[in-house]
Amino acid sequence: MKKSLIALAVLAASGAAMAQSSVTLFGIVDANFGYVNHANPAGDAKYGLGTSGNATSRLGFRGVEDLGGGLKAGFWLEGELFNDSGNPSGFDFKRASTVSLSGNFGEVRLGRELTPSWRKVGSYDPFGQTGIGMFKGWTNWAGATTADADGYRSSNMISYYSPNISGFTAGAGYGFDEQTTGKNGRYFGGFGAYDNGPLSVALSAERRNVVGGALVGAATKDTYTLGGSYDLSVVKLGAILQQVKYKDAVGSAKFNSYALNATAPVGAGEVKAQYSHYDEKGISSKADQFAVGYVYNMSKRTAVYGTLAYLKNKNNSNLALNAKGVLTAADVPGAGNSQTGVQLGIRHAF
Repeated sequence: MKKSLIALAVLAASGAAMAQSSVTLFGIVDANFGYVNHANPAGDAKYGLGTSGNATSRLGFRGVEDLGGGLKAGFWLEGELFNDSGNPSGFDFKRASTVSLSGNFGEVRLGRELTPSWRKVGSYDPFGQTGIGMFKGWTNWAGATTADADGYRSSNMISYYSPNISGFTAGAGYGFDEQTTGKNGRYFGGFGAYDNGPLSVALSAERRNVVGGALVGAATKDTYTLGGSYDLSVVKLGAILQQVKYKDAVGSAKFNSYALNATAPVGAGEVKAQYSHYDEKGISSKADQFAVGYVYNMSKRTAVYGTLAYLKNKNNSNLALNAKGVLTAADVPGAGNSQTGVQLGIRHAF
């Protein structure tokens, strides 16, 4: 009898411990047919099967353990899926590789992930910062060879996210360069945000140390972004205003960008529209981008979508639409040439 009671007590204790921790497998698989004209200076078009037109394809694991007293430990491992080709270069966890502690004080994370200065303001892009309709303000304008020079993520980072206090939130991060000399790859940035009912607004700033490309010697890249949205129920209006400034051994260069957008529920889906303007003062050029799309939700996890975008380069501007899996980094239209693109795809989340 005593042995049975002891066994039941052990099982109950182990069950309680298991209930206090969890691990979740999650992901998104997004594939599309894509077509882009003027994929090179010769004017040739490219088309085929692409990936990540509506949401970035990914596979990840996340977990949390309740340590008691409101304290929790967690981890997040996430890598990108190239489902058009099956990840021929191998799978990694470059999207996120963090361990964290959270509580009433907020959350502290260690590892590689999205930077605090991008995470909130990037959410004001209705195209989710992927596909041919995405806002391109976080472009690596100088062509720096430093890893993560576009500004989305940072390795070797310690970051902090505050709790929500009457609608106010904030976050900051520091990414170590881990070099014996120089500061190539170092990151520091943060954001402050306010969310109250239909209103959302955020301001972020960051500095990166970068080298390579058009830069002469060691350089800094400063990015300042203001974003916001207001939900009128029948339509949600949004905007992003950004300035990127490079400073190297011989001078400085600015790149100013902004986007105005709207999303509206239509049937079982959502219509999206965005106009983006890129004032590339560093090369005395400008570009305009127009995008419209529709996402039809077949269920809570599955959707079909279509996006049409037009990018008009002027003078020396040589930007290209983001048609992942169809265009490569080398596929640019040529200075002053424009592009039109279409994506028709399916997105499934699990």
